[in-house]
Order: sequence, then structure tokens, then C-alpha cells
Amino acid sequence: MRMLVMLLAAQALLMVNSFEDEDVPAEWILLHVVQGQIGAGNYSYLRLNHEGKIVLQMQSLKGDADLYVSDMTLHPSFDDYELQSVTCGQDVVHIPAHFRRPVGIGIYGHPSHQESEFEMKVYYDRTVVQYPFGEASYNPDEMEASQKQLHSEDETQDEESVFWTIFIGILKLILEILF
Repeated sequence: MRMLVMLLAAQALLMVNSFEDEDVPAEWILLHVVQGQIGAGNYSYLRLNHEGKIVLQMQSLKGDADLYVSDMTLHPSFDDYELQSVTCGQDVVHIPAHFRRPVGIGIYGHPSHQESEFEMKVYYDRTVVQYPFGEASYNPDEMEASQKQLHSEDETQDEESVFWTIFIGILKLILEILF
């Protein structure tokens, strides 16, 4: 009977470990594992210098730690951040390659628990994005410029349309007077 219980426990442990491994795609490369504790209402700050697409995967082992990320400040908070994950379990943030480095990472200990323990894994995501219309990259500046150009072309077409409407109206008036 003891052997059966031990065998079942070993299989359950093996299944749990295999589920954890399945959560991480093969394209992700583990760079760091950070473990720590944070008191209620406090922040712990980290700095990310790695280039490229980065994935932060943080598990609250005890309590509830939340994750705030910014490329604008090295001390992001729940008032000042670009990306966040504030679940009660696993928090995941995908940091895009275009974020300026260093990236500030803030880990916040939620006040609902006196102390929170966490483990954060930092992955490099080497997934290649396939674009349906050929190779392209997202560049916010280029996107804004193309939108301004489209808006400018619309205004030009509207101006031409008004001009032709007035011109045809004047021609009709002249033709009515003459005939």
C-alpha cells in the first residue's frame, strides 16, 4: 500500500513539473531567476539592460506581489508605469524590443499580506513574428507619420471637391444667364 501511495505521489510531482515546463515556449531562453521578499505596501526595484523582446514571469510564492514595468522611469509604481501585471498568482509581462534600455521593474508587495515572497524568471523571447503582408516592423513614429500623411491627403481631396463643386456651380450660373 505504501509503495502505491509513493508511486502515485511521484507521478503527481512529475505531472506538475511537466506542466510547468509546458508553460514556456521553446523560443524562450531563460536569462535569470530572481527570488525575493517584499513587505506590505513596499517596492523592490530591478533594472533590465538586456536588448530584444523580454518576458518577465513572476510567481507569488507567498502573499501577493505585483509587477510594474517602465522604460520612462527606473522606479515604476502603480501610479507611473507602461506595463503591469497585478494578479494574485502568476504575473507575466512581455517587454517589447522597442522599449528603451535600461527598463525599470517595480515589484510591489500588496498590502493584503504582511509579507510576500516571489520568484521571477526573465526570458529572452526569440520568437520571429510573421507578418501577413511581408516583412514589416512596428515603429510608432512611422505609424504616426503615415497617419498624418493619410489625414493630409484626405484634407487635400476635400479641398479639391469643394473647389470643383463651386466651379461647376459658377459654370451652370453662367450657362443659365447666357441661354
